[in-house]
Amino acid sequence: MADLVTWAELGGSLAAIGGAAYARHAHPAAYWSTVGLPVSVARLLASYSSTMDACGLTVEPSRLRALAVKATTRREVRPVPPRRGMIRPTSTGLRLRLRLAPGQEPADVAASAERLRHAWGVHAVYVRDVKPGVVELRLVGYDVLRKVRMPRRTDAGPLRVPVALREDATAFVRDYRAVPHELVLGATLSGKSMYLRNLLAGLAAQPVVLVGIDCKRGVELSPFAPRLSALATDPEQAAELLPVLVKEMEGRYDLIKARQGIAPGTPAEEITSDVWGLPEDERPAPIVLFIDEVAELFLVATKKEEERRDEMVTQLIRLAQLGRAAGIYLEVCGQRFGAELGKGATMLRAQLTGRVCHRVNDEASAKMALGDIAPEAVTAACAIAAELPGLAVVGDTSGGWSRIRTPYVSLADAAATCRDTAHLAPDVPALAAFRPYAPPVPVKESGPVATPQPVTE
Repeated sequence: MADLVTWAELGGSLAAIGGAAYARHAHPAAYWSTVGLPVSVARLLASYSSTMDACGLTVEPSRLRALAVKATTRREVRPVPPRRGMIRPTSTGLRLRLRLAPGQEPADVAASAERLRHAWGVHAVYVRDVKPGVVELRLVGYDVLRKVRMPRRTDAGPLRVPVALREDATAFVRDYRAVPHELVLGATLSGKSMYLRNLLAGLAAQPVVLVGIDCKRGVELSPFAPRLSALATDPEQAAELLPVLVKEMEGRYDLIKARQGIAPGTPAEEITSDVWGLPEDERPAPIVLFIDEVAELFLVATKKEEERRDEMVTQLIRLAQLGRAAGIYLEVCGQRFGAELGKGATMLRAQLTGRVCHRVNDEASAKMALGDIAPEAVTAACAIAAELPGLAVVGDTSGGWSRIRTPYVSLADAAATCRDTAHLAPDVPALAAFRPYAPPVPVKESGPVATPQPVTE
C-alpha cells in the first residue's frame, strides 16, 4: 500500500512538473503569474544583499552606522547595498526602486544587469534613471516579444500612436511631435507593412490628414483609401502630388508669418514660430505623408525620368527640412536607402530622425538605418531571425536604441478602422484632386422578407 502511495505521489509530481514546463513554453504569461513571480520574489528577498555584494554594488558603511552596529550587536560590519524600495509585481515582471549609495551612479547598476538577471532567475533586467540618486529596476519575467500583448494603459494622445511593444514590456509610442520624420527599413516579409498598418490604424482615429505615396500600384495603401486624403500610386502621380504638399507648406508658413506681425503689447503666448502656437480655430490640421518603397521614386531609365526624380527628391528634402514647423511629417519606408539610389538620398536620410530597422538581407542595409546614429545597434538588427516577423530595432539621433515588435493587425481590421473613421479626415482643398476612390461597402443581402398575413378569426 505504501508503495502505491509513493508511486502515486511521484506520478503527481511528474505531472505537475510537466504541466509547468508546458505552461512556461506555451503560456508564459500565465506561468509567470502563478509560478515565476513568487519564485523570483523569494530569490530576490533571500539573496538581495549577497547579490549586490557580488556585483560590486555595495559601499562601506558610514562611521555612524559602523559604530551603531558595534555598539548594539557583535556582528561584523559589512558593506551596505543600495536601499531597496517596495517590490511591485506586474503582469510581465517586477519593478523596484533603488536609492544609490554616495559615490554610485546608474551606469554601475546597468553594468550589472546581466548578473542580476541570472541571480534572480528572470528573462531580463533593465535600469531606468528616475531622479538623482534613484534608479528603477524593471525585471521582465519572460520573452514578451515572442507573443506580443500591448499594455492596457499606453501614453497615447494627439500624434502619439502606441505602435509596438519594447523588449522591456513598455509600449513604443510613435510621437510625431518629438520625432517628426522616420525611416523604416526591412526586407520582404520582415514586418514593415505591419508596422505601417498599425500606424495608419492608430492615426485614423485622430483629426490628421493622411497622405500616401505607394508606387506598387497602391497595393499596400489602397485598402485604407476611405481615410486617405490623397494617394499617389506611381511616380508620375507622386511628381504631381509633392509640389502640392510643398505649396501647402509654404501657405502654412505665410499663415505663421502673418501671426507674427507682432504689435506692441502682444502677450508672449500669442507669439509663435510653428503651427502649434496658433489658436486652435486657426491651426491647420497636421499632415502625415506615408511613402512605401521609397526606392521606386529614385529609380530612372531615361533622361526625362532623371529630371523628374531630381525634382521629387528636392521636394522631399524641403518637406523633411521645413515640414515640422508647418505640421507636416514624413514616414519613409523601403528595403534599402543609401547613396546608391542616387543624388539626394543621403541628404534626405539625414533629415529622418527616427529609425526602425526590421530584418534586412545584409549588414550594409542595417548600417544605412542605424550606423550613423547607434553603431552598436547594427549587430542587433543583423541578428533578427526570419521566424520573427515584426521584430525590429528602433533608434533615434540621441543614440539610444531598443528592440520592439509590432502586434498583429489583420488587413481587414485596419481597413475597417479606416472606413469607420473616414468622416474624421480633415478637408484640405488643395488635395481634393488626389483623393482616392473608395468603393462603397457592399450591403449584405438578407433572406426573403416575410409578407404579413391578415389576422382572421
